[in-house]
Amino acid sequence: MGPGADAGHQRRTIELSNTGHPPIVGSPLLLTWKDEQDTLAFAQRLAARPEIADAFIELRGDLGAGKTTFVRHLLRALGVPGHIKSPTYAIVEPHEGVHPVTGARIAASHFDFYRFDDPREWEDAGFRDLFASSGLKLAEWPDKAAGLLPTADLRIGIELAGESARSVTVLAGTPRGREMLA
Repeated sequence: MGPGADAGHQRRTIELSNTGHPPIVGSPLLLTWKDEQDTLAFAQRLAARPEIADAFIELRGDLGAGKTTFVRHLLRALGVPGHIKSPTYAIVEPHEGVHPVTGARIAASHFDFYRFDDPREWEDAGFRDLFASSGLKLAEWPDKAAGLLPTADLRIGIELAGESARSVTVLAGTPRGREMLA
């Protein structure tokens, strides 16, 4: 099934294969992931983009929506070995991967700001330096660090849409983000 009408930002279901139709600049990409295989397929396509190496991606959604599952699939697609756990208590988990197309090494930092409640932690933990350095940054619960984070290249909102389905909204916030969605 190809992309459907997007008038008024109506939800549409699209294949995760390359349709040759990038989203209109400034408008959100609205997807339905029917199951975890769709999540995996989207993560793999995103991982193949060269811009992923220095991207900042915000992940929004309720507890259990699938934010960490998406991150695991994305990091696996980038060749990150071993157990990929949620950084809920540590706030950040560092990873090393390899770009699947270019073969370049990629540093990735997975943040979970769910328990973040003191902006002084930002400086004390060295988050300013992490965000200023190269590498992929993935942040769950970015609203908890509002005002401290840079503009996200991509903002991915994930909502439950049944037992295994997810309604997903992807919005590019920068030229890099628009390039990633092209």
